[in-house]
Amino acid sequence: MIVVRPIQPEDLAQLLVLAKESGTGFTSLPVNEALLQRKVALSQSSFAGTLDNPSQAYYLMVGEDSDTQQIVGTTAIEAAVGSHSPLYHYHLGQVIHCSHQLGVHNAAQILTLNNDYTGTTEICTLFVREAFRRGMAGRLLSRCRFMLMAEHCALFASIVIAEMRGVSDENGRSPFWAWLEQHFFSLDFPTADYLTGLGNKQFIAELMPKYPIYVSLLSPQAQQVIGKVHDKTQPALALLEKEGFYPNGYVDIFDAGPTVQCHLSHIRSVQTCLRLQVDISQPIAGQQLLMSNISLGQYRAVAASGSIAIKHSKVVINQATANALGVNQGDTVRVLTLL
Repeated sequence: MIVVRPIQPEDLAQLLVLAKESGTGFTSLPVNEALLQRKVALSQSSFAGTLDNPSQAYYLMVGEDSDTQQIVGTTAIEAAVGSHSPLYHYHLGQVIHCSHQLGVHNAAQILTLNNDYTGTTEICTLFVREAFRRGMAGRLLSRCRFMLMAEHCALFASIVIAEMRGVSDENGRSPFWAWLEQHFFSLDFPTADYLTGLGNKQFIAELMPKYPIYVSLLSPQAQQVIGKVHDKTQPALALLEKEGFYPNGYVDIFDAGPTVQCHLSHIRSVQTCLRLQVDISQPIAGQQLLMSNISLGQYRAVAASGSIAIKHSKVVINQATANALGVNQGDTVRVLTLL
């Protein structure tokens, strides 16, 4: 059984392995042990509720195989992005060039640098190891965040975003960044991506063009990938689209991958997440469910068989599932059916 839980210091070695496997463009898991250690420490304080500034909370979770204790994936929530380090995006808009005298009316797409998403909640760091992508691990690691937010909604902003990895080749080269590199940065994409993952964003403010960029001036290759996602990111995007997330013209400043958004109360899993009492016995004709306890510090989530009795506001689960969730008879859990 895969059990999602808050990350612990002893997970650091496995987390570093996953960071290496995630590849270029996965900024939230940089291959840097010291930084990952700080992320683990911040997450521990966030789950414990001991941060002086709750807006800096970062909830990092791992999916662990209960039989082997192998970490199969990661997932996270950042409570308020841009509160301690600037968050940059490009917004894809348009300007009109019009001359009534000459009878000319042309629309031109432009990319404008902004910090519009400052203060929003970001779901991030969703990564599943290759061998576990065909099962329930991906859906569990994605949707467990919504069960946590449904239970502890006061900890999060009203708007939730997700930055999707943009297009890059097998060598980690981004067509969009290649154009920026040539004209403004003289810094390759893996290096820029790595520096951003380390929290070093000063170079963005120093070197990024200050004025809107006309899309027509970009290379054809760069234009083609604006708002497109990496092949490996397609399943994650599909899950979020089912939840109600949609693009609103914002793209990543490095690879032009789309940022999608949704109001917290409009997220499908938040709306449909049931709050039920636990009845520990053997489920009869059970269905596959996603379930979590309602704790913050001892948060647990699993995908397991169970029977929902709406009339009695109960869910029937077996003892093994109850043990994995850390709940007893009569306790309350959050329950989601599969999309």
